[in-house]
Amino acid sequence: MTASRLCPDRPFLAASVCVVREGRVLLAARGRPPLKGVFTLPGGLVETGETLADAALRELEEEVGVRAEIVGFVGPVEVIERDEEQRTKHHFVILAHAARWVFGDGQTGDEALEIRWLRPEELASVRTTAGLPAIVARAVALVSQGASSGGCPA
Repeated sequence: MTASRLCPDRPFLAASVCVVREGRVLLAARGRPPLKGVFTLPGGLVETGETLADAALRELEEEVGVRAEIVGFVGPVEVIERDEEQRTKHHFVILAHAARWVFGDGQTGDEALEIRWLRPEELASVRTTAGLPAIVARAVALVSQGASSGGCPA
């Protein structure tokens, strides 16, 4: 975690992706703070000039070595962490996407301590980021409906 992400002047824009493969979703245990060791969707900061969908897919491949195709936009997630004096310590706006698995089983590394492919009903067996079960449910529904490709919300 770079110092520039701590106590920010404004939120950071990030993208994540819920990859669905044969009824299971890919979760990665975060390798860095905030929430190190907690399971969540692969994702990260959007780079200048990059679409939200492209950022989600790039982060997926960089973090865990998996490739997927975006099916649709799931929704926004806000992560706001405050210190003891209620000052904003971290603030991320993460735009979650649903994707269909294409290639790769997943690999661990600096950003992903552990990889698991879980059925949505198994999410309660691991510690996850807030609101993850609802995001996963919406993503699985999008993939099962075969929503058209896209990535950026209107």
